[in-house]
Amino acid sequence: MKTILVVLDGLSDVVAEHAMGYLHAECAQGKGSYYSLTCELPSLSRPLYECILTGIPPVVSGIVHNGVSRLSHQQSIFHYARAAGKVTAAAAYHWVSELYNRSPFEAVRDRHQLAVDLPIQYGHFYSDDGYPDSHLFEDAESLRCQYDPDFLLIHPMNIDDAGHKFGLGSSQYRNRARIADGLLSHWMPEWLKAGYQVVVTADHGMNDDRSHGGTLPEETRVPLFVFGEGFSRDPQATPRQTELCGTLCDVLGVPHDKPVCRELLAASSGGKG
Repeated sequence: MKTILVVLDGLSDVVAEHAMGYLHAECAQGKGSYYSLTCELPSLSRPLYECILTGIPPVVSGIVHNGVSRLSHQQSIFHYARAAGKVTAAAAYHWVSELYNRSPFEAVRDRHQLAVDLPIQYGHFYSDDGYPDSHLFEDAESLRCQYDPDFLLIHPMNIDDAGHKFGLGSSQYRNRARIADGLLSHWMPEWLKAGYQVVVTADHGMNDDRSHGGTLPEETRVPLFVFGEGFSRDPQATPRQTELCGTLCDVLGVPHDKPVCRELLAASSGGKG
């Protein structure tokens, strides 16, 4: 089944619990489920992009801080999807391109990518943390409409950017989460109508010191929303961040060798792990 993964960078679960009104409304209508999970450590962005997309924790992958700028040594969802003949795309921060397509990122070459032989075949990548989330979702929808990807990553940055500027307890941080929820309310109904499986999560949270990287609950507890018939909606499911890669591969129906949260999957989903 075609799948969209939305990673809302820096969204702490303590804010997602009350700020994501549209997502919670879809869950209340029986279209999805909301879970909370603990991210891997360190609770930093590039290490956790790698963790979400490969199922490998940072201390094993070697991507242990944001300055590790190289191609991943692991197999990601993009790799598994391409090996199975699926089409891949991403509208994301440039570190994602550096992990799976080309490193280092050269904006003139890599900002817009049409690279059918690379793991991410079609991409729009940005390098300014203030790049508007509204534009990023438009970039993603352009990719979806033009290339009809089987797996699409959407990765906006404005929540994290507000957290670093104003902190967890600020109105600016909370309102950026609400804006992201509003953008999802604009685009997601069409995705669901078209039969996409949609997963919305975060890499890490944020603290009142305007940072993250440690073990505080507000830094490590992140939301996980799942929508579509590929998911069980089992309220007892306890997904782990290291299981997202394998679980999404099962939903996509592609072979892989990563751990899976079986309780999260509908009985008809995957089973390829």
